[in-house]
Amino acid sequence: MKKQIKNIIKKTIRFALSPFVMADYYAFKRSSESDRFDLSFKNVYPQIKDRTIETVFDRHYVYHTSWAARVVKEINPEYHVDISSSLYFSGIVSAFIPVHFYDYRPADLGLSNLESKEGNLHNLPFADKSVKSISCMHTIEHIGLGRYGDPIDAMGDVKAVNELKRAVAVGGNLLIVVPIGGKSIIEFNAHRIYTYNQITSLVLDSEFKLKEFSFIPEDGKDGGLIRNADPKATESAKYACGCFWFVRL
Repeated sequence: MKKQIKNIIKKTIRFALSPFVMADYYAFKRSSESDRFDLSFKNVYPQIKDRTIETVFDRHYVYHTSWAARVVKEINPEYHVDISSSLYFSGIVSAFIPVHFYDYRPADLGLSNLESKEGNLHNLPFADKSVKSISCMHTIEHIGLGRYGDPIDAMGDVKAVNELKRAVAVGGNLLIVVPIGGKSIIEFNAHRIYTYNQITSLVLDSEFKLKEFSFIPEDGKDGGLIRNADPKATESAKYACGCFWFVRL
């Protein structure tokens, strides 16, 4: 009961401090068709941040998942493996390619063409060189910082990259997405921000090549998703997004 009272008080305060919502409420209430629904004040749920000129969105997550979906469609594997990326990505891609999703914290998600299982990035349940198509996006930067209940490990991200590389089949594809900028920074315990050279040096060796680097600038005025971007574009960024498509030779 106390919780319900607190919620009512909070909603009342937000309603009272939002003149345009209050005006809209009473204008709607005066409408002759308003009685189609229960419009009781107890059900008021003011949203005060959505009256914008343009539709706002998270640039990193809308663009990087769109990039990865296009790449996976181009690869057209028998199935795609994703490690702890956005569930929206796995859910949508599973509409046209089977997806096996793994996470340190399993997702109770039921969709056709989508398998959701437990998987630790430091010990993936795959044989060496066995996966043809695998992604790990906006995830590596968190490993070892404890944010999601994982053990503190300053080299957690490096171990995760090595484990991903281990699993990629000859001729297989590895998609990695991370925050990227001109300087390497840890904003503890949220994430790491990498430089372009940090990521390429972690992955590239005699067995891996970079097939594509795409870039999502942090400011919309600099563009949206830039396919096959010039790495120099990252040098002036603080928190942009880098999309790397590696292939095992």
